[in-house]
Amino acid sequence: MQVKESPSPLRTPGSHRGTRTVRRLGALAAALALTATTVACTGPDDEPDTEAAPPSSVVLQPGRPGEDSTTIAPEDYEPTVTGSTHNQADVDFFADMIHHHLQALEMSELAPDRAQDPAVLALADRIHDVQAAEIHGLAAWLQERDLPVPVEFEQGDGSGPRVPDGATDHDHHAETMPGMLTDAQMAELAAASGAEFDRLYLEGMIQHHEGAVDMSVTVIDEGTDERANELATDIGAGQQAEIGRMQDLLADL
Repeated sequence: MQVKESPSPLRTPGSHRGTRTVRRLGALAAALALTATTVACTGPDDEPDTEAAPPSSVVLQPGRPGEDSTTIAPEDYEPTVTGSTHNQADVDFFADMIHHHLQALEMSELAPDRAQDPAVLALADRIHDVQAAEIHGLAAWLQERDLPVPVEFEQGDGSGPRVPDGATDHDHHAETMPGMLTDAQMAELAAASGAEFDRLYLEGMIQHHEGAVDMSVTVIDEGTDERANELATDIGAGQQAEIGRMQDLLADL
């Protein structure tokens, strides 16, 4: 029987990343489901090995950014998470995601004075609160390992994350990280109001979330730290769900 591929739910204006993102998250979800099935089939009397053994059948391995997932033989299986160790991909993820989240705060703090749709305002409030809290977790991971934390993280009084102002490292990263809005896009958003702001905010935040999903999938694939893997999975899944919600709001404008 021929199985038809269902259309991607990610169809955002001017974006070609949606299909790739959904495919990569789908591969991740399939891998997690395979792991869950293996655990569920293990009886209570089964004794674990002293060392983690590779799966007894084929393993689904998510592809690198832009690539499809592949199946590999058990003897070729190499786990990507190795407890508390970390590599440069993990460090880059935590530092860059702080910058990335800070722009989401900046975008969302424009909403109270500009948004027209109460649902858009409520969404902006939620995104702001969730990502502000996540910034603290991201910074804590870096601090625990004596790694530098982006200077934009703290208010002058040390009270928490702030929106970046002036020329900082944030501006440099904005041009290189997936999904980041350009200065022109941010200026257009800040100048808009009413229904136009709602549209630009939703389109911009969908772009922004897609970038965060890309970053999350990359560190899951390339990183070695367990906490980075867990947080990236949470961020990727949460923001993918919000993309669907924003697409619905955009369609109703």
